[in-house]
Amino acid sequence: MRLDHLAYRVYNKDKARKFFETKFGYKLADEFDIEFNDGSTVKCYAMLPPGRLIDQTPDFFHMFVNSAMLGGEIELHAPPEIFISEGEPGSIVDKWLMNNGAGIHHLAYEVESVEQTMAEWNDIEFLSDKPLECPGLVQVFTKVHPITGMVYELIQRTDKGFCKENVEGLMESSDG
Repeated sequence: MRLDHLAYRVYNKDKARKFFETKFGYKLADEFDIEFNDGSTVKCYAMLPPGRLIDQTPDFFHMFVNSAMLGGEIELHAPPEIFISEGEPGSIVDKWLMNNGAGIHHLAYEVESVEQTMAEWNDIEFLSDKPLECPGLVQVFTKVHPITGMVYELIQRTDKGFCKENVEGLMESSDG
C-alpha cells in the first residue's frame, strides 16, 4: 500500500497550484471542470511530483532495493500526486470549505483490490457499497474516520491518472 495522492479543497486553485509548483516542484498534469446536476461547477487541477513525466504510469515509481545494510528488500515510492479543487458558491466544494476551511479533504491509498480491501476493512464505514469504476481506475471514499478525523480513499490503478466521472461521483458521495 502506498500513498497515491493528497486531495485539497481550496478557496483559490491558482494560488494553490503556484504554491505547489514553486515550493515543491509539482507540475500541472491535467485540469478540468465538473458540472453537477444542480448547475454548480467545481474546477480541478491534477499535479504530478517533481521528476515524474505526464506519460509515465504509477508503476515507474515502484523501485525495489535489495541491500544487506538495510536488512533486505525495501520498496521506494515517488511523492504522491496532488489533486486541487475549488468550487463556485453553492457547490459541493464550497459547502465543504464553509464547514471545514481549506486544506486536505482526503488521503488516497493505492491498493491491489479496492473491493477486497473494503471487505477486509469491515469495521470502516464507506460512502458507498460499491466502488466507482472507469477504465483503468477503481475508487471509493470512507466516511470521516472517528479516530483520525480524515476521509480516506482506496484507489486501484492500472494506467489512469484521474477520471472526471469518478471524481464527480466521489464528490457527490461526500456531499454534506
